[in-house]
Amino acid sequence: MRKITIFLTENAMLSSLAIPLDVFKAAGVFWNMLYEKKTTPLFDVKIATIDGKPVKTYFGHELKPDISIQDADKSDTIIIPPSDASDILEPKAVSWLIESYEKGAHIASICLGAFLLAQTGLLENKTATTHWGYMNRFRKQFPKIKLKPEKLITDEGDIFTAGGANAGGDLALYLIAKYAGKEAAFQTARIMVMDMDRKSQSPYLLFRFEKIHGDKDVLNVQNWLEKNFNNEVSVALLADKAGMSRRTFERRFKKATGDSPLQYLQRIRIENAKQLLERGGKTFDEITYMVGYEDSSTFSRFFKKTTGLSPVLYKKKYSIKI
Repeated sequence: MRKITIFLTENAMLSSLAIPLDVFKAAGVFWNMLYEKKTTPLFDVKIATIDGKPVKTYFGHELKPDISIQDADKSDTIIIPPSDASDILEPKAVSWLIESYEKGAHIASICLGAFLLAQTGLLENKTATTHWGYMNRFRKQFPKIKLKPEKLITDEGDIFTAGGANAGGDLALYLIAKYAGKEAAFQTARIMVMDMDRKSQSPYLLFRFEKIHGDKDVLNVQNWLEKNFNNEVSVALLADKAGMSRRTFERRFKKATGDSPLQYLQRIRIENAKQLLERGGKTFDEITYMVGYEDSSTFSRFFKKTTGLSPVLYKKKYSIKI
């Protein structure tokens, strides 16, 4: 039986602990119970803290662990739920994670747990994901990690990361399939009423307009774009507003925001289109014109490339119905 340790730190999100815990424990049990077959738990799941003492979750609930990390030295897989992105791992925890990995344990993180995992150095030069709202911060803090915020789950063979907090359930199903087979994962998903086909968090991704960069000239252009995105815009026009040559403007804009001027404009337009689709009452042709495009087919392709969904599917999934 594979031993899974969920490493709980102060400020951890309770749901990111409870959901994967229940999913792993349900594997081989609930489906068999329903069909009156012998139950066979597939995983031995334990909750560990650094010293075996209770910790408080992000919202103040006190949780008592099963063991300390010292007693989890034979873990096959270690999962790190999210805590505050500013939290620092104690050296003892860093050493334990590295030593466990070197002994053959798989390591996984959920949501902002990637910030904790990244502190070990085990993610360097590897692909990872985290909560989309923290992608810019993660990239700045850990430039050697290949961040893919659109991914719901990344798999480096022995290191895994999952996106938002509720992606802990998706990660659990993914690992069940990897360790126990797709049939076990499918049965667990069915009995727990979960989706097996979620692969991207792009539809949830809200573009974060990076403005804490210290370049006032670029910031002025950003503010202007947010008010005039539906007008005809060119790089030459933006460079003129910034009082720079085109080449200098493009370089400084990219350095400050992480995007080219036209990429930034396109993101603004897509975010506004998403909001209009969610509210309803407009056709996509109308929305295309309202956000500054003339060709709805072209904008539809941009929209799908960015969100992972066509405008029709996005509206169907996220439109506000009262």
